[in-house]
Amino acid sequence: LFDAGNVISLGLFLSPLPTFVTICKKKSVEQYSPMPYLAFLFNCMMWVLYGIPWVHPHSILVITINGSGLVIQLIYVLLFIAYSTGQKRLQVIVMLLVEVAYVVAVGVLVLTLAHTYDRRSLIVGSMCVFFGTMMYVAPLSVMKLVIKTKSVEYMPLTLSLASFLNGLCWTSYAVIRFDLYVCVQYYIDRRGFGLQIPNGLGVLFSTAQLILYGVYYKSTQRLLEERKRKAETGMTAVVVPDENGLRPPPRPEIRESI
Repeated sequence: LFDAGNVISLGLFLSPLPTFVTICKKKSVEQYSPMPYLAFLFNCMMWVLYGIPWVHPHSILVITINGSGLVIQLIYVLLFIAYSTGQKRLQVIVMLLVEVAYVVAVGVLVLTLAHTYDRRSLIVGSMCVFFGTMMYVAPLSVMKLVIKTKSVEYMPLTLSLASFLNGLCWTSYAVIRFDLYVCVQYYIDRRGFGLQIPNGLGVLFSTAQLILYGVYYKSTQRLLEERKRKAETGMTAVVVPDENGLRPPPRPEIRESI
């Protein structure tokens, strides 16, 4: 189940790929939100910090899966910056710099002030649980947009479905592998409760997203068809220049003489 969870986690990191293919084709982020990708990137950076030998030794699987996620999410964020403009681009750049500075500061302070592996693991692991929870809360902004516009156009189905499967797998792993009472008492050392909190919320929020997708799917299709019809109507109304690049003169207005 642990290996399956790592495979599904990799699928979760790759799930926004169709969205970014669309963004690259249109050369615009339109109304897509950067929050899920920034949250995923930050979560991966924190888990990589947790898995380094000086914080929590023998955590090669934590480093490999989250290191892969870090590279993938960083590419997404850089693409988002490249195809966004104005205030949105500036906001993403600032948030990215803040995330990097925070992780570096935490790493320096933990390695300097905490002198045992248990203390370092406890501090960084607690932050990972908290920010892992925030990672699943991030799509709430997208859900708000869906309800407001009655359209799921900017809430990718692949990301919602992958989040659901990832949260379900890791929550099941935490429940099967660890006793709940022990997990509550030693939530970082045993790591079961640390998996249950964020991934349990992941199941909850991703289920809500899938329900919203089902509720607003038909209305989204109607909106897209209406937009397509308007675009086609606008194209037929365009006056095409002649072979010399000149537009035909307007027709003279004919008035009836009394």
